Amino acid sequence: MSFAPAPAASRGNKLALLVVCLCWLVVLFDGLDLFIYGAVLPGMLDDPELGLTAARAGDLGSYATFGMLLGALSAGTVTDRIGRKKVIIGCTVVFSLASAVCAAAPTIGVFGLARFIAGFGLGGLLPTTITLVAEYAPRGRSNLMIGLLMTAHQAGGILAACLGLWMVEPFGWRSAFWIGLAPLVVAVPLVVRFLPESLGFLLARGRTDEARLLAERYEVQLPAERPEPAPATDRWAALAALFRDGNWKRTLLFWGTSFGGLLLVYGVSTWLPTMMRGQGYELGSALAFLVVINLGGIVGMLVAGRIADRFGAARVAAVWFALTAVGIYLLGIHMPLALTYAVVFLTGLWLFSAQTMVYAAVAGRSTTESRATAVGWTSGMGRFGAVFGPWVGGQLVGAGAENWGFTVFAVTALLATVLVGLTGLGSRDTTEPDLTVRPVST
Repeated sequence: MSFAPAPAASRGNKLALLVVCLCWLVVLFDGLDLFIYGAVLPGMLDDPELGLTAARAGDLGSYATFGMLLGALSAGTVTDRIGRKKVIIGCTVVFSLASAVCAAAPTIGVFGLARFIAGFGLGGLLPTTITLVAEYAPRGRSNLMIGLLMTAHQAGGILAACLGLWMVEPFGWRSAFWIGLAPLVVAVPLVVRFLPESLGFLLARGRTDEARLLAERYEVQLPAERPEPAPATDRWAALAALFRDGNWKRTLLFWGTSFGGLLLVYGVSTWLPTMMRGQGYELGSALAFLVVINLGGIVGMLVAGRIADRFGAARVAAVWFALTAVGIYLLGIHMPLALTYAVVFLTGLWLFSAQTMVYAAVAGRSTTESRATAVGWTSGMGRFGAVFGPWVGGQLVGAGAENWGFTVFAVTALLATVLVGLTGLGSRDTTEPDLTVRPVST
């Protein structure tokens, strides 16, 4: 069954804010753990004891993204069965412990295995938090709330770049990975204690008593129920629904768009400092570009989310991908430093939020029963691009063809523009979030 949205109200908005804040915290650490590899990579390449080459570094970057692929694909179906909260906790524990293994890894092989395991947790966390936030977002504010959540990912990238600047030279690259234990101590206890499970999920699974107790605890009413067929118990039924009634075309187009978007996100995030260093910039300046591109990403999330709530997430994603292509291509051209920083900032503004709007469009066009599966599989299929991005960047840098890297990424952004455009930009997101809570009458 699905549930009609109730009118937005102050207590419901406070509950939505609680969900966003707690998910923001875990996504911050998700971004830190993800981007820390690119931030410390120049230091790892300079470590003579490690003996790491650029091509091998690209392979290592792909290990984490391959783990994210598996994590995202499995998290969608698991989340729709056991709930959002348990998956968020489990994923955070996994990537936190794996980061500590990276810090202590005696060989490149152990390091790569740990990055793969970390990726499994990272890949499962992001689509699950997006799903939960979408379900608690006030009516008409889903895209904005998802954009607000994803600013945490870019904030994690900024924190990773800062750690690279502050810790690699004085303490070595391993020191940055020890920081990855922080979410186990800081975030997990808060999530366990305060993060509510999705009311829509509980009701859809027939756990009405639990939903009622949760609603009473936070002084909100359960959403109004409208009769529809009960959800299937087969864990593959939600996946099959993505291909029924002509949905297969749109599903495949979103998957292809996600492939291109995540190729860009992880390819650029991993190799931007190294490619800019190859352009003649010092290590400090190259890492500063990583800070700037993530600052642009934070602004982009807020801007894109607000615009998408008015015009539709798919439309914003199409325009943003096209602008990303222009920005990335310009980075391959030698420009004055101030102009380069401006282009990097604008590229970040468009790049990261373009991919986020793909998730928002998928979430907005899905039902409660299949939303986590739809977002998870869109993210998971996109992880093939996330695997390919760091690898192709490593091959190009290893061959001394950094400028071709900018061209390849720009062409990928153009292809993503076409694919998301074919999903249908003439119509707004067809499905509002299924849950907007309202206060208990007094």
